[in-house]
Amino acid sequence: MMLLPCFKNTFLLLVLILSACGKTKKTVSETKNVAVYETKKSIDSSLIIAANKTKDYLPILKDKKIAVVANQTSVVFKADGNTHLIDSLMTLGVNITQVFAPEHGFRGKVDAGEHFKDGIDTKTGLPLISLYGKNRKPSKEQLKNIDLVLFDIQDVGVRFYTYIATLQLVMEACAENNIPVLVLDRPNPNAHYVDGPTMETEHTSFLGMTEIPLVYGMTIGEYATMINQEGWLENGIKANLTVVPMDNYTHETFYSLPIRPSPNLPNDLSIKLYPSLGLFEGSNINAGRGTEFQFQRYGASFLDAKKYTFTYTPDANFGSKYPKEKGKLCYGVDLTTIDTSTLNSVNLQWIINAYTHTTDKSKFFLTSGFTKHAGTTKLQKQIEAGMSAKEIHATWQSAITNFKIIRSNYLLYK
Repeated sequence: MMLLPCFKNTFLLLVLILSACGKTKKTVSETKNVAVYETKKSIDSSLIIAANKTKDYLPILKDKKIAVVANQTSVVFKADGNTHLIDSLMTLGVNITQVFAPEHGFRGKVDAGEHFKDGIDTKTGLPLISLYGKNRKPSKEQLKNIDLVLFDIQDVGVRFYTYIATLQLVMEACAENNIPVLVLDRPNPNAHYVDGPTMETEHTSFLGMTEIPLVYGMTIGEYATMINQEGWLENGIKANLTVVPMDNYTHETFYSLPIRPSPNLPNDLSIKLYPSLGLFEGSNINAGRGTEFQFQRYGASFLDAKKYTFTYTPDANFGSKYPKEKGKLCYGVDLTTIDTSTLNSVNLQWIINAYTHTTDKSKFFLTSGFTKHAGTTKLQKQIEAGMSAKEIHATWQSAITNFKIIRSNYLLYK
């Protein structure tokens, strides 16, 4: 592994628009209006993401045939506007031969879980190779004549968010074919804590390929280093990995994502709530998909109408053609006014509350899907047994402590 020195370049980081922290104003119409978010929080404009440190990594790309793993978040921030990394590199004469696209596609418009085919990017003319479908790991043929693979995708720090699985499989393919990997680091908006059930080996899948907690508190560059050095690639092989770090970043640095990382994470609030509400993905409860408040509410037609005064009706929209409970009146909870400063752990109260007030508990869990999201069969059994959130949290602590010891070896930032 090689870590590049943190030299500042002349690029200026665009002051990011804050979208969803602090106090919230919400309209009630589900068809025409969306939430308006206000905040007084500021961002440290001295933060420089790795993609902006062109002078540090451009020499590595010179005179090489480059494949890029990227999506709509792979941008270089400039004072006069954002430039997609691929456009920036091509302008600088870098020979990009193809693009690998993760879940949601290169432009970030494909529904969650929806497979998409290879194609051609209409803007750049570059071949697009899907890494979300039958093929999730670059093949030897797809890496033929490639000298280096560059990975630059915004992560949100939750194990079942599939971009880190794509990262691991790309690293593995490159290691098997003796191709170097260059990772450009970006902030993790949930890097300030570690929490949740730890993945168990027998339940690993594309929603969790390694034995880490649900929220792992690392940037994608730090995590790439840990995957490599801990021997988590197939057969313990090691990739020729280079991580370009950020400047002036810590795990406590507030970071508001300027571009939604996927269709159903539209703002800061949804990203902060995602570690907790994402567990509903393994149930029949709707977590806001099919509304303009994705991962900022939850509900279902079979929750007790006497217990919930908040209602909404999901329908097909951008990012969710077939949301759970489509067209049905859902009874549930609105979380758009929650204080984001309290979101420093995985909150189990919401899923426990929903399960407790389900009129037909046989409809609640999608057992296989819930196990894949939780990483264990224990959590479903604990909820069904009536354990409190505090009691369940206590059962996670030993594994979390062990993970933090390993994690400490790979942190690039305080």
